Amino acid sequence: MALEITDANFEEIVMNSDKPVLVDFWAAWCGPCKMLGPVVEQIAGEYEGKAVVGKLDVDANQKYAAQFGVRNIPTVLVFQNGELVGRQVGVAPKKAYTEVIDKLLA
Repeated sequence: MALEITDANFEEIVMNSDKPVLVDFWAAWCGPCKMLGPVVEQIAGEYEGKAVVGKLDVDANQKYAAQFGVRNIPTVLVFQNGELVGRQVGVAPKKAYTEVIDKLLA
């Protein structure tokens, strides 16, 4: 299951991770976000133990959305060793998200 990422735990979960981290920036009112949600949950299950997968509600947690220039949702950011290494704005096929993680794990 995808982790709930907040402004309070972002540093610990995302920036200090020794694994690749995929963060879905979303909001409850966002239709495309609801479409992407199950895909993010699938990825979380498939990469358990290999990568960290989480969701950040931009309505409740605006600090890191602003810091990383998230202007449209859903936006999925991928981090490696605390650095932003991938960005996908809008809904994309699952493979668009998993390819980035796979390259980092290779």
